[in-house]
Amino acid sequence: MRDFSESHRWLSINTATVRAQWKLDRIIEECARREIRAISPWRDQVAEAGLDTVTRLLRDTGMSLSGYCRGGMFPATTREGRQDALDDNRRAVDEARALDAACLVLVVGGLPGGLQGKPEHKDIAAARNDVRDGIAATLEYARSVGMPLAIEPLHPMYAADRACVNTMAQALDLCDLLDPGRSGALGVALDVYHVWWDPELEAQIRRAGSERLLAFHVCDWLLPTRDLLNDRGMMGDGVIDIPRIRGWVEQAGFAGYSEVEIFSAENWWKRDGGEVLDTCMQRHRSAV
Repeated sequence: MRDFSESHRWLSINTATVRAQWKLDRIIEECARREIRAISPWRDQVAEAGLDTVTRLLRDTGMSLSGYCRGGMFPATTREGRQDALDDNRRAVDEARALDAACLVLVVGGLPGGLQGKPEHKDIAAARNDVRDGIAATLEYARSVGMPLAIEPLHPMYAADRACVNTMAQALDLCDLLDPGRSGALGVALDVYHVWWDPELEAQIRRAGSERLLAFHVCDWLLPTRDLLNDRGMMGDGVIDIPRIRGWVEQAGFAGYSEVEIFSAENWWKRDGGEVLDTCMQRHRSAV
């Protein structure tokens, strides 16, 4: 297991962590000033700043992308809705390729309409079929342009609205079905916030291996958690044994960035952005 205690060489910042404080260009500037070598931006932030502008900023600062957020949201009740999702995912692949991201993260979607609070049906099996078919179609194009897709299993509390793929086993089943040759074109983004509780986690990480482990996200699960979406904790402030999970991930062959992704409406999003980044650096050394 790599020693992070003396350096933040393998720290990446998911830009959601300081999106309440700064625009994307400022986030890139502040990370570069602290010698944080990688980020993972969100599509809406890139669209606001402009793809060409972001590409130039990354080139000028030497910044890498540990991932790009996000594709997915495949389920729909109509052919037109499914095609719209495929078209949007193709655009996401193109953006990720232009930015030279390590992977495009897929938050696959839940029940159609669930994200808006108005689910159009209750058939989660049908939603999962849409996810399978959507990833298959997107993978064909993504493979042709060399952009790996990383399925992110989300905690079961998000099954209805954000992702009906909720465990590493489910995500890896899809990988094995759609990419049986383990080509590196399809894998998983492991976020400890979503999977730390899974009694099969260690075994599924071993199953994934280096070919499937495309991204590793860290934060912490607080007790009590005041909001299931926007009350993530800074590493070391909660109940997740992050070093143990990182050990499993690295034993399986992962050697990339630990990407800090914190949604925190009542705490970290209210603090000075510089304080947040400095704390991420400190906790990366001591709690990851």
